[in-house]
Amino acid sequence: MPVASLTRTVALKHGAGGRSMRRLIADVFLRGAGATAAAMDDGAAIPFRGGWLIMTTDSHVIHPLVFPGGDIGRLAVAGTVNDLAMMGATEPIGLTSGVILEEGFPIDELIRIQASMRAACDEAETSIVAGDTKVMRRGEVDRLVINTSGVGMTHRVIRDSGLVAGDILIVTGTIGDHGMAVMAARHQFEFRDALLSDVAPLNGMIRDALAAAGPWIHAMKDPTRGGLASAVHEMADKSRVGIVLDEPAVPVRDTVRAAAELLGIDPLFIANEGKAIIGVHPLGVDGVLAALRAHPYGRDAAVVGRCVDDTPGSVTVETGFGRRFLSEPDGELLPRIC
Repeated sequence: MPVASLTRTVALKHGAGGRSMRRLIADVFLRGAGATAAAMDDGAAIPFRGGWLIMTTDSHVIHPLVFPGGDIGRLAVAGTVNDLAMMGATEPIGLTSGVILEEGFPIDELIRIQASMRAACDEAETSIVAGDTKVMRRGEVDRLVINTSGVGMTHRVIRDSGLVAGDILIVTGTIGDHGMAVMAARHQFEFRDALLSDVAPLNGMIRDALAAAGPWIHAMKDPTRGGLASAVHEMADKSRVGIVLDEPAVPVRDTVRAAAELLGIDPLFIANEGKAIIGVHPLGVDGVLAALRAHPYGRDAAVVGRCVDDTPGSVTVETGFGRRFLSEPDGELLPRIC
């Protein structure tokens, strides 16, 4: 029997990280699922020997495979490491890698991508411990797909549903870098200043933030598909709080802002692959900011919003000239981006 709330076929918007994707997961993939999966966190938290085993998996498709600032290999490792870190598992035990290749893929290019994965693993202080390879006929898959899974341990699970009224929202750096870099590379846009993806494993930086003010950190999430807008909407909805964003305080590189304005795109909706949103009790803000700004990936960390107890599930933006409601993304600005 078809699910009433879904269209009869899958559309690109169902993979965009916004409302339609969450509805697809809830109405199809979570039918009959247990409480662990139904939490819809960045990974599963399983009690294990007095702590928690965190497991996550992600599939990576991007065009082009190599883009300014990174490639699909670095993206695959960083995406999985970051999902673990967002739940408090900042020391990954190991990753798996499943690679699906199209017949005719150049071996030299594959070697370069594998070297990039190894370098990203070295940076994250982990390794790929198991994997699988499949080859498809020409045209049956678009060049290369990588699935990575990861496991890690934590003594305290941090969930994206943990925000409470009064919490302060911190973003760890400039937003929109990844999406704009990939868009420029894909469509061969030329800008005076280079656009570079922010793709990076964040576990070391998050480890420092937790060491500085761990008990005060209530929630974390990486704003990937759908950008900051999608991530804060999901956090607000699951935590049942309202979120007020201070738009002028949100860090955006001048090059990204200019490119977004030229293309008519709100930077809040652009994907990131090396940033995190952290919900912190007011008493922990100074400690978290100091730890983040001492790390190379957190130099531009900033307070960007607060949680309120009215209008639960909604996101309001203070523009400096007034307020506006921020809609949740429900489409794909740029398909196949992560």
